[in-house]
Amino acid sequence: MAKQLQVPFTSKLPHPVYFRTASLPSAATYPRHHHPWGEFVYAFSGVMELKLSGSHYLSPPQYGIWLPPDVEHRGLNRSEASHCSLYISRELCRTLPKATCALAVSPLVKAMLEHLRTHRVAHPRTSHERRLFRVLIDQLALAPPQGSYLPMSDDPLLGPVLTALEKDPADGSSVALWAKKMHTTERTLERRCQQHLGLSLSDWRQRLRVVKALAMLEAGRSVEAIALDLGYSSASAFIAMFRRLTGTTPDKVRSGGFASSGGKQT
Repeated sequence: MAKQLQVPFTSKLPHPVYFRTASLPSAATYPRHHHPWGEFVYAFSGVMELKLSGSHYLSPPQYGIWLPPDVEHRGLNRSEASHCSLYISRELCRTLPKATCALAVSPLVKAMLEHLRTHRVAHPRTSHERRLFRVLIDQLALAPPQGSYLPMSDDPLLGPVLTALEKDPADGSSVALWAKKMHTTERTLERRCQQHLGLSLSDWRQRLRVVKALAMLEAGRSVEAIALDLGYSSASAFIAMFRRLTGTTPDKVRSGGFASSGGKQT
């Protein structure tokens, strides 16, 4: 059963820029809410998800999710996760994206977030900390927007297909077979994919498998077991796909060597 969490701030921030960390159990959710400040969500481990009206943002650990002020959203995680939120007052959001998006997390941004977490710095209190927060916001403003690494859709034709694949990422059914199951044509289903996801169904399924693999790697599963669970006939085929999409190997991810600029994005 899902654990319902409390939203930490609803009407006012304790400081114009505020950093907060939390460790979440599996199946934890935040209720749907909005606030007059921006929020950058990053998962140190696990995969964080944010649901907005009509869209679903899910990012693996090399990305964070940016929410501009006043965007209604609901947060959740399917497995255990450790994450942080950087809350930024409206007046400090001017240089940041105007729309919700995933942002690539550079090694510098990751190091600054780790520093804030390790030293338990919630908000700037010294001149050094004020400079650190300013640089962090500047770096987020410069980060390449990535849309959503794994976009979702509530489209009545496409949504059930994505939900079924999310439950069983090893399903290798062709687009033609999915179209037959949904009583539509292959051309129509592919058109919905491009319209709502900006990806082909095959590309989307591969990204889904990368996200699932990241969680399994963090849980200590072997590459061979992950490959079989995700529908690959061999570990080498899975590794080749993983390297092509992420720019690194599963073993390097396990040891902390994820290339944040790797992989094809939308």
